Amino acid sequence: MNYCGYMSKKKQGNQQKNKTALFKEIVGVFNHNPKKLYNYKQLAADVGVHSEAERMLISHLLDDLKNQNFLEETERGKFKLKLNEKYLSGRIEITQSGSAYVISEDSEQDIFIAQQNVRGAMNNDTVKVYLLPSRGRKPEGEVVEITKRYKEEFVGILELSKNFAFLVNANQRNSPDIFIPLGKLNGATHGDKAVAKVIEWSETGKNPIGEIIRVLGKPGENNTEMNAIMAEYGLPVEFPVEVEDEAKSIPLAITAAEISKRKDFRGKTTFTIDPVDAKDFDDALSIIKLPDGNWEIGVHIADVAHYVKPGSLLDAEAINRATSVYLVDRCVPMLPEVLSNHVCSLRPNEEKLCFSAVFVMNDEAEILQQWFGRTVILSDRRFSYEEAQTVLETGIGDYNEALLTLNLLAKKLRDKRFKNGSIAFEKSEVKFNLDENGKPLGVFFKDAKDSNKLIEDFMLLANRKVAEYCGKIKTDAKNTASEKEKKENAKHRPMVYRIHDHPNPDKLLEFAGFISRFGYTLKTSNKLQTAKSMNQLLSDVAGKRESNMIEQLAIRTMAKAVYSTDNVGHYGLAFDYYTHFTSPIRRYPDVLVHRLLNYYLALDEGKTKPDDAQNLLQVESLELLCKHSSDMEKLAAEAERSSIKYKQVEFLMDKMGQEFEGLISGVTEWGMYVEIIENHCEGMIRAKDMTDDFYTFDEENFCYHGRKTRKFYQLGDKVLIKIKKTDLLRKQVDFTLLGKIEEK
Repeated sequence: MNYCGYMSKKKQGNQQKNKTALFKEIVGVFNHNPKKLYNYKQLAADVGVHSEAERMLISHLLDDLKNQNFLEETERGKFKLKLNEKYLSGRIEITQSGSAYVISEDSEQDIFIAQQNVRGAMNNDTVKVYLLPSRGRKPEGEVVEITKRYKEEFVGILELSKNFAFLVNANQRNSPDIFIPLGKLNGATHGDKAVAKVIEWSETGKNPIGEIIRVLGKPGENNTEMNAIMAEYGLPVEFPVEVEDEAKSIPLAITAAEISKRKDFRGKTTFTIDPVDAKDFDDALSIIKLPDGNWEIGVHIADVAHYVKPGSLLDAEAINRATSVYLVDRCVPMLPEVLSNHVCSLRPNEEKLCFSAVFVMNDEAEILQQWFGRTVILSDRRFSYEEAQTVLETGIGDYNEALLTLNLLAKKLRDKRFKNGSIAFEKSEVKFNLDENGKPLGVFFKDAKDSNKLIEDFMLLANRKVAEYCGKIKTDAKNTASEKEKKENAKHRPMVYRIHDHPNPDKLLEFAGFISRFGYTLKTSNKLQTAKSMNQLLSDVAGKRESNMIEQLAIRTMAKAVYSTDNVGHYGLAFDYYTHFTSPIRRYPDVLVHRLLNYYLALDEGKTKPDDAQNLLQVESLELLCKHSSDMEKLAAEAERSSIKYKQVEFLMDKMGQEFEGLISGVTEWGMYVEIIENHCEGMIRAKDMTDDFYTFDEENFCYHGRKTRKFYQLGDKVLIKIKKTDLLRKQVDFTLLGKIEEK
């Protein structure tokens, strides 16, 4: 069935075509000559109109534009642009076509910037915009000032000639080529991939002037390209020497005095479950059966805050990085390796300091008691997810009874969470088989199994309960807290939350309309119904050709999870209180949460005073750290996606001319994105290469339709493609469209 929305219409008369074209031309003339007066005869000459009928049409259009407040009639029959002396500031986002949008707090709508009005601004710069009179639905403007550059350092390939050099940017949106004086090469040679810092921005639109600050290596080498991705996103790789030295000065031995301050878990069954290639083990689980038949479950988290003190060089560096970055072939850690892989990592058969959340629960996974505090543990066994999964599936292996019990309890926690409205996003993870040089030999996918979910559910439990303890006002059983009390409590007990706001209702309705084309429904009358309906949808599409596309669109429909001191709850998990407590080796917010929890525990036990941690409790400072951590998390995710894209292109390089089946995963004005079904590699069919017909882009219905053949291609269609071109430098793959594969 044709869902494209393409309907056969009789061709409009030439007068309608002329009216539309003239309208656009007249608007353009006034926009480019804002102070000039025109009558209809002058405009007719300007736009090349000669017939009397068209000249009269211009006269009518001038009256229409005057009524729309676009023009003002200063003298009888003479019109000029009605100037709107309004300026806005905001962040600019450049599109692939070269046009842009400015996102401003002073405007409810994004401001469109035509390519010729971008004026040298680059993606994410802060700009001042002059609002142009616009007859369209969206405001339009032009950049008049670049108030803050988003970045000063750029990655590119050095092109060296006898008298000068340029750092040529291949794959950074709207990034300029940078002129490098020969005295600023700092050892770089022709063809090197390098990082340049801009030392002078041109006012005249010419190339900025820069100097080479780091040579990354030769293009195409794995280490060069992975480090280039980090540099492109402004993410650090190497630690400063003084930070490494401070980390190395930390004593490895745990003193008896320190152990005496902590609850001792060294004699209890304890193990870690992590990816097979992991080196930083943040979390461990312990389990014992109590005499009354209940279970004591310990969630033990590396006590990073014990080693990384506020005000230290290590702390400053951890704040700057905010997160570890996981590229295809490596982890770039938040903390130096001596901490992340050794001192803090919960390695087996080594005593380790932890901050723990301990729960007593019955066979129904109901929490009967909870305790938070600092501990010392000794992990008995390090499981990979695969090893733990084998035990769960066979019932045979090390600590089989402990693992099976934890799995049963985790499933009950999970069931309760879903009944309360938690949404089950479970996307496959793309992985590569790499050779010793980092070249991809194959692609495979990792799906979350019970061993993964077991860990996830106990981490979610710990995160939720820590957030509740720190942020929830304490009341007795007879009284409930009023909104005023809650706000007052929040003032006194600042906290770092992981929040996830409700989805935009318009986006939900748009998504529901889209999936209806595939025969699916989404009910959105209330929060719980939306969550249950979304879970049903994700279950229904699992394993079907459109599953990946619908899952991706569903995720985009949701709000983004961020860090904040203002708790609005976590919509996706259906938790009123949620934080990140369980990964302090790789996330800075978790370190903050450990410090806050430690303070509130001492406060509740009367071991400290409310004013003993004023620096820690400054809401403004915490909020700035939350914002920074959210921003760095986003950059890290973009870098990870970029590394995956690079390896996908590299994987397809030797497959030129081969044919694959794929799904249309995106439709834009410049072409269609297609994801190959067997390996999830994505490329583009460019609109200009669709030469068997004249195709029209239908933005509203995410499709292209052919004028003569009536062929249509829409989001989710299965197509046959051929690899046409791979560009590793730009991380791009071009496909040739061979046709649509009709479902039987």
